[in-house]
Amino acid sequence: MIHATIRVKISAQKVGEAIEILHSVAERTRVQPGCVSCQVYHDTQEERLIMLDEMWSTQEGLDTHLRSDEYRNVLLVIEMADEKPEILFNPLADSTGVETIEKARAKTMK
Repeated sequence: MIHATIRVKISAQKVGEAIEILHSVAERTRVQPGCVSCQVYHDTQEERLIMLDEMWSTQEGLDTHLRSDEYRNVLLVIEMADEKPEILFNPLADSTGVETIEKARAKTMK
């Protein structure tokens, strides 16, 4: 699994346009092979902050997405940023669920 995130600060005048573009990209990305999820988040406290959050099951699927014409729209939003965007691709070798919480809380009960 690969977790991909892009956080951008957009001028107040362009934030609506950027959100529309990313929602359109996310809608089409969700049906692509290898895409586990694709979400767009808009920070309610910092109105200019937008995040694109993607989860990919394979590197091949992510690479195909990054090379796609659709991804050019993501690059367009990145170019609209007022500040250097935060772009991260994190491979997840191992993930756990509720058992991690249970294990940590069990240690405090001893």
